[in-house]
Amino acid sequence: MAIKVLIVDDSALIRSVLKEIIESHKDLKVVGAAPDPLVAREMIKALNPDVITLDVEMPRMDGIGFLEKLMRLRPMPVVMISSLTEKGSDITLRALELGAVDFIAKPKLDISRGLKEYSQEIADKIRAAARANLKKPTFQVQPSLTADAVLPSLSNRVASTEKLIIVGASTGGTEAIKDFLIKLPPDCPGIAVTQHMPEAFTKSFAQRLDSLCKISVKEAENGDRILPGHAFIAPGHSHLLIKRSGANYVCELSDGPLVNRHRPSVDVLFRSAANHVGKNAIGVILTGMGKDGAVGMMEMKQAGSYNFAQDEASCVVFGMPKEAIATGGVDEIVPLQDMAARVMAYLMTMGTRAFRV
Repeated sequence: MAIKVLIVDDSALIRSVLKEIIESHKDLKVVGAAPDPLVAREMIKALNPDVITLDVEMPRMDGIGFLEKLMRLRPMPVVMISSLTEKGSDITLRALELGAVDFIAKPKLDISRGLKEYSQEIADKIRAAARANLKKPTFQVQPSLTADAVLPSLSNRVASTEKLIIVGASTGGTEAIKDFLIKLPPDCPGIAVTQHMPEAFTKSFAQRLDSLCKISVKEAENGDRILPGHAFIAPGHSHLLIKRSGANYVCELSDGPLVNRHRPSVDVLFRSAANHVGKNAIGVILTGMGKDGAVGMMEMKQAGSYNFAQDEASCVVFGMPKEAIATGGVDEIVPLQDMAARVMAYLMTMGTRAFRV
């Protein structure tokens, strides 16, 4: 049976183009198209769609206000349609906090042609949303962290300075990464993160995390030293790789070809960790659609790393962790709420003999 989609967008052009794109896939069917949330509210009652695509900025009621009401009263899979602007990225990140499964970025120029080029991505995200495990949304602003919310500091300083935590995620990953990083103490090992996101969004994502976490978080730049208590987010335009420079690990960016249809790619990050970090790496693969990261995580394990995967029950989409588990690269399967504690416990119990460059 085809997945029923309701389009909510104030632009007649976007509604028309999205309908054409969605219905070019035999397993997807547009059951309605609403110009604003008030019309959409009645269509939801009448048409009972499986997935909604929702524009962020609309008249009469903005997409965020509508999404918040929807997730309170009738939670259902929502894919946001967002502009590629700083304001659009901030609003979209809030939408993901409120329970939206994923988002599709509108191109700045020639919207009709641009959306058609995204046809496969749009279809994949709608399919993933229809199967998604909806999470309880966050309706309040994140409170200030208390001492109890952050895990204890590491007693093993060698673990902090020699180890690296390497993280990959996709669909549902913005919230999962936040939940993981927000619990880490300021002296945790350096962290490198690849999250599938467009170029305009990763800087805002890093800044948002930096404002919430005890560790420092920034969008990665070429040559950044990966120090304890610092996390680096792959920019949306480049692969992030880890390289060795003397006694330091550093970030290297690459505009190489797409890998698994992504740039940045989790496999690229994980493979670089296998080649340059080896047994000093701890791999973490979180919620996400597809198989990006599975091969790279296996290579990390073969190089001596210890790897964690998020469990199915806590994933929005159990695609990437499932593939990594099936490939054999995972040592522990852990609920998201316990991931930070398990990683830190592993570091706490390791002997210094494990740390050899």
